[in-house]
Amino acid sequence: MPTKRHVLATLASVVASPLGFVLPHARAQAAWPSAPLKILVGFPPGSTPDLAARAVSDGLAAALGQPVVVENRPGASGNIAADLVAKARDEHTVGVMINGNLTVARLLNPANPFDPARDFAPVSLIGTAPLVLVAAGSAIGSTPQELLAWARGLGNQANYGTPGNGTVGHLGMELIAGKTGLAPVHVPFAGNPQVVNAMIGGQLQLALLPPGLAMPQVRAGKLKAIAVTAPVRSSLVPELPTLREIGVAGAELEVWTALAAPATLAPARVARLSTALVETIRSPQVRQRLLNVGWQAAATSPEGLANRMKADTAQLGAIIRSRGIKADS
Repeated sequence: MPTKRHVLATLASVVASPLGFVLPHARAQAAWPSAPLKILVGFPPGSTPDLAARAVSDGLAAALGQPVVVENRPGASGNIAADLVAKARDEHTVGVMINGNLTVARLLNPANPFDPARDFAPVSLIGTAPLVLVAAGSAIGSTPQELLAWARGLGNQANYGTPGNGTVGHLGMELIAGKTGLAPVHVPFAGNPQVVNAMIGGQLQLALLPPGLAMPQVRAGKLKAIAVTAPVRSSLVPELPTLREIGVAGAELEVWTALAAPATLAPARVARLSTALVETIRSPQVRQRLLNVGWQAAATSPEGLANRMKADTAQLGAIIRSRGIKADS
């Protein structure tokens, strides 16, 4: 019968290397998280990715047994925060990101410091939404067709705003421009709240905005809605037609937000984080909270998010190539 000393020595040999380091398997099985979890968001407070992160943070904290802190690091279309996540090695830093950060960052700029396909561990989608094509409140026309004709008539005297180069708002507007003959000039901002303010202030004539930001201004008469980019009418804004309905075919796309971790985070911890997030998103209260801020709840497995990343890389990459878009364009 083995002695107590023999058992302890055997356990030590299993979990430690000859040099005294804890093996990866042992680390993955250790209690985690052991400190507050930090979620980096690459856009300002009040932006839709920020609202999504805050909608799930309390439930995620309850599921994980540790506080969850949302920290905004805006800039470079969300890529500043994404790069910080990719390089994080504290095992407690993750990021809420959008399509562009997790798909085409390298296609837009080969010198981008992170590779979406290599440097992140997908965790789960959080929410999806169409974008709303909106015109300034001063736009001439009351029907979608009249508003498009007004914008087309402005040519390159029209400006459109986005939360940055390479974001879905940017790529989507270029896609629409190619289908409609619009020729507006791109003006990037730090985030969509700033785009809304610039539209209301008369600096911009067009934008593609998430429903949660667009519709309060439309209902207040400050902006005019034209159509949504979804393939079918969205439950978020069922009153709005799709672009296809008003004669613009082939311009369907969605914006989404998701949670990703550094690729170095142990698979067991990624799995735990994904399970906790999916559980949180499926809560009726969180689903409603996401809906209230303009997101259709969309929990997935890590594999489901990885597949969505691949599909969007193909779709958005085609727009980048066809319109000659660069990171500084």
